[in-house]
Amino acid sequence: MTAQIIDGKAIAQQVREQVAAEVAKRIAAGKPKPTLATVLVGDRVDSATYVASKQKACAELGMGSVSHHLPADVSQEELEKLIKKLNASKKIHGILVQLPLPAHLNEERVLSLISIEKDVDGFSPINIGRLAQKGREPLFVPCTPYGCIYLLEQAGVPIEGAHAVVLGRSNIVGMPAALLLIGKNATVTVCHSRTRDLPAVVRQADILIAAIGKANFVRGDWIKPGAAVIDVGINSVPDATKKSGHRLVGDVHFEEAKEVAGWITPVPGGVGPMTIAMLMKNTLRAAELQDK
Repeated sequence: MTAQIIDGKAIAQQVREQVAAEVAKRIAAGKPKPTLATVLVGDRVDSATYVASKQKACAELGMGSVSHHLPADVSQEELEKLIKKLNASKKIHGILVQLPLPAHLNEERVLSLISIEKDVDGFSPINIGRLAQKGREPLFVPCTPYGCIYLLEQAGVPIEGAHAVVLGRSNIVGMPAALLLIGKNATVTVCHSRTRDLPAVVRQADILIAAIGKANFVRGDWIKPGAAVIDVGINSVPDATKKSGHRLVGDVHFEEAKEVAGWITPVPGGVGPMTIAMLMKNTLRAAELQDK
């Protein structure tokens, strides 16, 4: 059996087209263009690349973007001053602080300062707290986990009653993904570096979300036949056949897993495109919330 490949590129494109249509309708109705403010601290190449791709997506969907690039040695006070200014601005609907921040800055304080109505990354302690509580709804869900669940739903994977295993417990992917799955009535096991007999735990999963950042870590014989596998990992491995000398792979050994799984996301082209698509969806939602 070969797994159905979940095409994240195509599904993300559908989301982007829906957002672009809604944005065009807003503008035609005389409402303000949804606008995202990005805050980049320092000169990390990967962070700068992520921010540039978010700004590009805004432009492509008819949305506005405002970029703030601060030096790596910016003070906590200066950064907080900027966040407060963006919170107060009627022209800014969403605020995204690119993580990680330099070590001298208090990340939690920065994230908790962002107005909950503008927290399009979904990392505010209030939004995460609401996600964790039964019967409460966050205003925004973190973009990558949101994308993972959206992919499962679009592929027709049954979530309710399924046993889901989340590999990794980061604040950005693992923990919010586990909370979202619980909210969809899955039974969830969260695994980490201290989990005993990890392969045996993973083999019980009807749904596996892998987000640990270890290339090809999950082998094909770990996968339950017919399971849905969502691979969040993006790892660079040497490859002499490529011009760059390397290629990207996920946390799951794709070639092995696709012969066992029922559904699987590729890397690249799986979860990656969904993250920015969901950010655009969240930014549109922020503008709609602020209309009221």
